Amino acid sequence: MPPVTITRTTRETDIRLTLDLNGSGQARIDTGVGFFDHMLELFAHHGLFDLTVQARGDLHVDEHHLVEDVGICLGKAISQGLGDRVGIVRIAHSQVPMDEALAIVTIDLSGRPYAVFQAQWRTPRIGGLSTDLIGHFFESVATHAGMNLHAWVEYGRNDHHQCEALFKAFARALDAAAQQDPRRAGVPSTKGTLTA
Repeated sequence: MPPVTITRTTRETDIRLTLDLNGSGQARIDTGVGFFDHMLELFAHHGLFDLTVQARGDLHVDEHHLVEDVGICLGKAISQGLGDRVGIVRIAHSQVPMDEALAIVTIDLSGRPYAVFQAQWRTPRIGGLSTDLIGHFFESVATHAGMNLHAWVEYGRNDHHQCEALFKAFARALDAAAQQDPRRAGVPSTKGTLTA
């Protein structure tokens, strides 16, 4: 799976994202939203992905379009990086604690997009990121990656901890699901494809 570069330019955002699912956890992130940068860096580090994101958006409006479009680009990069998905593990989950918070993410790289997201936030923002965009980001990734994603915070009190646990759990689950299963000769599906 070679690195994949996705570009997206609209009247609202201008994004260039490169993802290597077989990386070493290196990240160069610049979105203009510091806390979002931090979460993407965590995602790369804990999934052992190499991720570069150069993004500009209409932050004078708010960060919605930027976060959504980065999610779209990341989802597309994941899908392209998986190729025909032959031999992958496909289904994996991860539970990650962050101090008092516990997040759980389960994914199926089925080719069928669906997202279920559950978290209760105590504040409207974490740094420069609106908490209502966190679930929307994961939905955007799942839709464009062809991924069934269930992500939830089991419990927690601090929004920063809850969000950090979610991104780490997502990274670890995706890394596990994208690995090659040495016992698998073909596509892990009885219908014979994960891309149609």
